[in-house]
Amino acid sequence: MTDTATPRTLTAPIVAATDGHPDDIAAITGVIGDTETAFNTNDAELLAEHFAADGEGVAVTGARLTARDQILESGRQLLAGPLADQYARYVIDEIRFVRPDVALVRKLAWATDAGGNDLDVGHAMTALYVMVKAEGRWWIAARQNTLTPSND
Repeated sequence: MTDTATPRTLTAPIVAATDGHPDDIAAITGVIGDTETAFNTNDAELLAEHFAADGEGVAVTGARLTARDQILESGRQLLAGPLADQYARYVIDEIRFVRPDVALVRKLAWATDAGGNDLDVGHAMTALYVMVKAEGRWWIAARQNTLTPSND
């Protein structure tokens, strides 16, 4: 269904484990923001840019991608093909630091139209990112995407 739903106005509840990490939270939020921009502009290079060279991704289909090169190639195919005219809104639901240089990031996503208005397509998506800080920046070491029922 492609009816426009009421836009969500969620804020990102960051758990207490993030206390004292404002610069890291800002950097991680930037990575997720770039990922959203990449999806919405069909930019496969930006989509893969924040993955560690040996990073892994698991798509909602269960397909496992290993290494940034595979993630980039898959992104090129999907963003030029079946995902070319699709858009999404991303919201960080949680960031939890398990060590100062390792964070678990839970992202929620909803389908939108090109103008950013939410669409009811019968599902939403959640993703769990394992992020590591190395070489002075945050990298995606692993990402698992999962379709979820829409919550209207």
